Amino acid sequence: MTECITEAIDFSRIDRRQITADFLGGRLTSDAGILLLREVDRQLGLIDAINAAIPDPRDPGAITHDQRTMLAQRIFSIALGYEDLNDQQTMRTDAALQVAAGVEAEEDHPMASPSTLCRLENRVFRKTLVRLSKILVDQFIASCDAPPEELILDFDATDDAVHGQQEGRFYHGYYRHYCFLPLYVFCGSQPLVAYLRSSKIDGAKHSKAIIKLLVEYLRQHWPDVKITIRGDGGFCRWKLMRWCEKHDVFYCLGACRNKVLERHAQALMEQAEAQYEQTGEKVRLFGETRYAAKSWDTERRMIIKSERLEQGINTRFVVTNLSHPPQRLYDEVYAMRGDMENRIKEQQLMLFADRTSCHDFLANQFRLLLSTFGYVLLDTLRRDYLKGTELEKAQCDTIRLKLFKVAARVRVTVRRVWFHLTTSYPYQELFRILSSRLLLDTS
Repeated sequence: MTECITEAIDFSRIDRRQITADFLGGRLTSDAGILLLREVDRQLGLIDAINAAIPDPRDPGAITHDQRTMLAQRIFSIALGYEDLNDQQTMRTDAALQVAAGVEAEEDHPMASPSTLCRLENRVFRKTLVRLSKILVDQFIASCDAPPEELILDFDATDDAVHGQQEGRFYHGYYRHYCFLPLYVFCGSQPLVAYLRSSKIDGAKHSKAIIKLLVEYLRQHWPDVKITIRGDGGFCRWKLMRWCEKHDVFYCLGACRNKVLERHAQALMEQAEAQYEQTGEKVRLFGETRYAAKSWDTERRMIIKSERLEQGINTRFVVTNLSHPPQRLYDEVYAMRGDMENRIKEQQLMLFADRTSCHDFLANQFRLLLSTFGYVLLDTLRRDYLKGTELEKAQCDTIRLKLFKVAARVRVTVRRVWFHLTTSYPYQELFRILSSRLLLDTS
């Protein structure tokens, strides 16, 4: 175990008093709020499900750190903001993390080291990753109290920059760096797919296969549910649309502008320009046409939005098999997909989904899923238990800062582990409300 340097640190004075700091405070934690997320996991059974999906080839008689504890240690650490395995060199003895992971809060019995966790990440195989991915969909299904009438599935790809010689890395001309190209599928704020891909592919690669698997699995549970998929122009592929049409799935997809579509939109653009010249105010006009690119198998409905702003004409196109009026379809259906980008930002910037620094591609896919599981816990806390509070729409990093980053003194007795939270904590009332909601569901 790492030994702290005990030499005191002298800071500048206040009047006649010297300010001195040392590392002899005893069992303290800055992350006592992780106890809340532990209760969320108890409700979901998420870490138990993850553990059951991963075979453990180790000799049971030689195991020091059981697999479930290591998974909990890793996922809760990500939720707390510790994305690097090196952080575990000291965090492995943190009392709050130990309790959250389900082990005794004892300094003399640390949890897994960075190297042990690294070995866990690198022994996950492709079949295991498939089982882990299925857990995301199962968690989504279990979160619905009643069969939904409609599901809107948002598809989007993003870049995951890499800085080493990782398997599957490739230079992407659009993003202008070496990266992976993960594909995400969300339903509202809930993730259904987090699929790591090499960037040496079309952005829509494998999306049709994923839609097929999702639709079949969801309809096993909800045969009558209406399913609509949304995506930007990168997913406007005729084979995908044809599959949707054959299987009673609706789509609302952006379409990249070209000269033919601009000719279809010419009259609407001229009308918007004329209205702007008369009023000097922003103009938004909507129309529709039938369109088929040369490679398509048939014509499809194309929605046109022509917008005249101070900066000039802004024209957008959306292809769909929905029957909504053009403006309603654009404003109330297609434009709403923008919220998914916020969820991806939470994944990458706040839960470190882009921490794919392993050499092995499958290990990096596992890391992406670990980050996504951490997000599932946080999103469940926000969606189900923070409703009606000041944090019901807070981003993950705000929830972490205000609810998890709580200083506490830890005292262990024979029958109890005490967390004496700091008296000056400004969110005590919210912490109590949240605790009562979680524990009410547990009882």
